Amino acid sequence: MKHWILLLVAAGLEVVWAVGLKYAEGFTKFWPSVATIAAMVASMYLLALAARVLPIGTAYAVWTGLGAVGTAALGMVLFNEPANAARLACIVLVVCGVVGLKVFST
Repeated sequence: MKHWILLLVAAGLEVVWAVGLKYAEGFTKFWPSVATIAAMVASMYLLALAARVLPIGTAYAVWTGLGAVGTAALGMVLFNEPANAARLACIVLVVCGVVGLKVFST
């Protein structure tokens, strides 16, 4: 269970760095760039720790899936990106895939 928690934290940090890219403005803003790079490093490190035990295909798919869902959701909230039904349905499909990987992984 510990490795799943590490993976969830890594995915959360992936959301932080993905959103941070917007605030860093192409790495032209110093402090947002520092925070973004720190989140990248921490996210990758925690993913690597989780992948010691979890299957890499599952760990990577969960990491990217949750990162994509979180980033899309924050994009809608923070940057006024579209939140139409089709887009939300696609996000639900990604969540279903992540849950399926958790349920069916060994």
